[in-house]
Amino acid sequence: MLKNFLYAILTLIIAPYILNAQPLTKIAPKREFRGVWVATVTNIDWPSKPGLTVDQQKQELIGILEKHKSQGFNAIILQIRPAGDALYAKSREPWSQWLMGRQGLAPAPGYDPLAFAIKESHFRGMELHAWFNPYRGTMSSSAVLSEMHAARKHPEWFFVYGGKKQFDPGIPEVREYIVQVILDVVKEYDVDGIHFDDYFYPYKIEGQSINDGNTFYKYPNGFSNIKDWRRNNVDVLIKMLDDSIHHYKKYVKFGVSPFGIWRNKYEDPEGSASNGLSNYAELYADSRKWVKEGWVDYINPQIYFTFSRRVAPFAVLADWWSNNSYGRHVYIGQGAYLVNSRAEFAWRNLSEIPKQIRYIRENNRLQGSVFFSSKSLSTVARAVGDSLRNDFYKYPALPPQMPWLDEVPPNEPQALIADALKDGVHLKWEKPVKASDGETSSGFVVYRFSEGEKISVLDPKNIIKISFEDYTSFIDTGAEAGKRYSYLVTALDRLKNESDPSGPVGVEIPLAK
Repeated sequence: MLKNFLYAILTLIIAPYILNAQPLTKIAPKREFRGVWVATVTNIDWPSKPGLTVDQQKQELIGILEKHKSQGFNAIILQIRPAGDALYAKSREPWSQWLMGRQGLAPAPGYDPLAFAIKESHFRGMELHAWFNPYRGTMSSSAVLSEMHAARKHPEWFFVYGGKKQFDPGIPEVREYIVQVILDVVKEYDVDGIHFDDYFYPYKIEGQSINDGNTFYKYPNGFSNIKDWRRNNVDVLIKMLDDSIHHYKKYVKFGVSPFGIWRNKYEDPEGSASNGLSNYAELYADSRKWVKEGWVDYINPQIYFTFSRRVAPFAVLADWWSNNSYGRHVYIGQGAYLVNSRAEFAWRNLSEIPKQIRYIRENNRLQGSVFFSSKSLSTVARAVGDSLRNDFYKYPALPPQMPWLDEVPPNEPQALIADALKDGVHLKWEKPVKASDGETSSGFVVYRFSEGEKISVLDPKNIIKISFEDYTSFIDTGAEAGKRYSYLVTALDRLKNESDPSGPVGVEIPLAK
């Protein structure tokens, strides 16, 4: 009797804690943007050095994609235009010096790095977002430029700041040129997204000024204040691109990754409770406006700060962006390259980025992360890469849906069959019939369930294959002899809307003789 009484008392005391207990990591969501920047400028991530053979470049890139696939990523942000140049064949600009060692020098005929990267990413169930630096013309004053470079053809389009040539955003022809450069990629390549980083007008250098007074005088566009005029120049480009990209391909996402602070509260009551450099004042980038106006599909603020960073705490900025999303997606840029650095003591705590991921997941208005940069996840932030693989990104995820671009799901795949053969379970199906928007399928998801397991497509742990290609077969080599399984297959459209499942189809794996 006393034993039961004590048990009841103990239960009353600890029950609230059991009921409210949270696992260290929340169950991984089925939809989450998991991106990584692969930087090519100065060979940060790829290729490892200029002048590699085509086979070496391909093998390095496959290695990068395999690594990030194993870590659970579903999006590659590949830098294809670092400085008025190109890492792709169908361009009006010269081949990048970081590819073959000299600007304008082509790799072997028939090789197109971007086309290769897209195909290999899609095969692994990863989106490919083409990353452009819109306004940087050169990385140094000593850069040797190809005759094809815009600075050789149109020197009047540029000003020099910090020893670098910069496209002048106030010149209408410059904006039109940049739009056409990007549309070349939209029209000619099967990219999933167009991506800008944080370089608009240049970061401030003490003692230097932007030499665009003549441009302001020539093209005032109704403005009397040069700072407002500069912001408008960037706004005009962003709006032009939103219209142009979606005119040609509605499903191509457009996103920008600005510096983490829009405006500080002391500058504007609607700003964040921070005290750092602001996009608005110093880079002339009104990043919140682009979200508010619906000119971008996602905003990817670079919040490369820790929770304890006094002038710009991670949580304050993540919350601010989530409160200013206006129904668009917010992916948080995370500074993997800072792990173990001396930039701030908190970066030496290996729990910092895991804490940030948990914080992001607890906020329903934040849809994921992008890490800078690829190489960091194998070097200084290897522990983060391990945490992603073994914990946070252990199960696959689909990118989040964008209903403002497309909310019509495809129809389910047809005629699913499963055969247990010596090398695995062979699954085959047929493409779905066209949905009401005319789309059939651009990819598939394969689910496997053990005997007795609840059959549901809601749990990502049952996903064994995501492909963003329209192959209609798959071999499951992970099925165990002597067990029974059920399989489902769903179709994906270009914006990753998912169909109802076909199946389930059951199969028994015979014991090996």
